[in-house]
Amino acid sequence: MLDPVLASRIQFALTVIVHIIFPVVSMGLAPFLIYFTWKDIRSDKVIYEQLRRFWTRIFAVSFATGTVTGLVLEFEFGTNFAAFSKTAGELFGGPLALEGMMAFMLEATFLGIFVFGRERVSDRLYFLSSIAVGLGTWLSAVWILIANSWMQTPRGFEVVMEDGQPIVHLVDPIAAYLNPRFPWMFVHMQNAAVESVALLMAGIGAYYVFRHHIWGYPIDNIEFWEATLKIALVVLVITAPLQAIHGDLYARHVVETQPQKFAAMEAIWETDSYVPEYIVAFPTSIQDLLDPRAKEIFGLGIPGGASWLASGGDPQATIQGLNEFEGPQPPVAIVFWSFRIMVALGFWFILLAFWGVYRWWRSELYEDDLLHKALMLSAPLGLLAVELGWIVTEVGRQPWVIQGVMKTSDSVSPGLTGAEATATLVGFAIVYLGLLTLYTYVVVRIIRAGPPDGDELTTAESSSPPQTEVSTDD
Repeated sequence: MLDPVLASRIQFALTVIVHIIFPVVSMGLAPFLIYFTWKDIRSDKVIYEQLRRFWTRIFAVSFATGTVTGLVLEFEFGTNFAAFSKTAGELFGGPLALEGMMAFMLEATFLGIFVFGRERVSDRLYFLSSIAVGLGTWLSAVWILIANSWMQTPRGFEVVMEDGQPIVHLVDPIAAYLNPRFPWMFVHMQNAAVESVALLMAGIGAYYVFRHHIWGYPIDNIEFWEATLKIALVVLVITAPLQAIHGDLYARHVVETQPQKFAAMEAIWETDSYVPEYIVAFPTSIQDLLDPRAKEIFGLGIPGGASWLASGGDPQATIQGLNEFEGPQPPVAIVFWSFRIMVALGFWFILLAFWGVYRWWRSELYEDDLLHKALMLSAPLGLLAVELGWIVTEVGRQPWVIQGVMKTSDSVSPGLTGAEATATLVGFAIVYLGLLTLYTYVVVRIIRAGPPDGDELTTAESSSPPQTEVSTDD
């Protein structure tokens, strides 16, 4: 049997890794759906209705699956991390409760109108429902990220002893909820979600464009897939560079607030200056893979790059090494390699975006088979980059569950046994991987079915009441 601390951590990591996929798709799709709805109402072009209806189906499936998997996560704070819940419940519970009462209820209330009410309500109310659903989706992220960011940079609290146990009391809600990490996490996460969905859309669109224009296979509604590809490229060429620029600034904030995490991200053990930034790194042995040390790994590095990143422009700046910190170190190998792969994917997304836009500008977008293959292979990589980013964020904070306040080893339920934790881990693994498989199957079925055809749209339009509140001029 596994140690209850280890089993609980693996179980929570597994459930989060699966769960995060669904809110990322929902949050990333939200601005697309608002745009498609607006264009559907304001334009007489059928393609915008097709885009809205098609991607709404995927949004609805993602929302439903994310709700189921997300609720279970909150129960795990009581079953596996009761000590953490008792210590930080006063502060941590507030954002989670507000996420349910404010964001989830707003999203759930208007989702029925948005999914089923196009022919039953006015254009104005329907457009309002699209905004409410998108706003609810992003508000959920606000409260979840407030809770997590407080764990990274805790503020606005005091610790008092009650019955021999430290308890966190909220003394300044503004300082706690608007802690230094929150704006960085929110912008980075939401932009990553939109970028991930843009990659997914581009990959799916490229698949059908490739089959039609390269293989000569007849595809119904090929205009729909061409429009999907173009819209995705426009969003990708904006979000991919923004993610890199913001990530650079974000890393500087990590240096200031969690220097040990940054040292793990760069595998710097000894305090040093003029530290290179290894964009590409290769382990030369198993030891290098399991215990990376930047100066001993073969790689392509920018001289002084890590120092420049940490200081904001000084390649000679000194970076504090891991050996300077007392106590346990974070799992450096996991943090270092996750950060390397995430950064490499980020640069690949930028290259991919400008490659696609350049081909589009040259009127060669549909003929570049290599680009199509690259987009298809990259479709799920945005989600992978998000997963890696959260691994860096959470594993890099170890051994702390609340930075500088409470260690992860002290947060697990005191009565939990290794047998209980191992049994639930196995059960959660089966259920969550089963849900992920079912979700993937359903989404693939939706994609293969394609957008509604012209006859279906004509039938829907003929059965809807006349709408006069909004002009139909484009």
